[in-house]
Amino acid sequence: MQIIRAPKYLYCLDTILDFIAQDSFQNSMNFLNGLDKAIKNLVNMPYKFRKSHYYNKDNVRDLIFKGYTIPYLIDKEKNQIVILDIFKWSNRYELS
Repeated sequence: MQIIRAPKYLYCLDTILDFIAQDSFQNSMNFLNGLDKAIKNLVNMPYKFRKSHYYNKDNVRDLIFKGYTIPYLIDKEKNQIVILDIFKWSNRYELS
């Protein structure tokens, strides 16, 4: 399966990394590396995580990573996993 990162996800991730980097650039890189590893692992077991609380579809799941929710779409027809967004649950409506 191919992993696709949606523009909204990339924008929100960039904002989060900038915020973390204000305190420590190394921490932002560690966060990014850990997140990338978790996302790449989705290829092995795409249905591992819970059905999304934010999308009413069976093929959208929520990856939880360090307090952040990363909803992703499993598209079997195109053989893709689309990373849709990243947010903290408390900031969900601020990022929409």
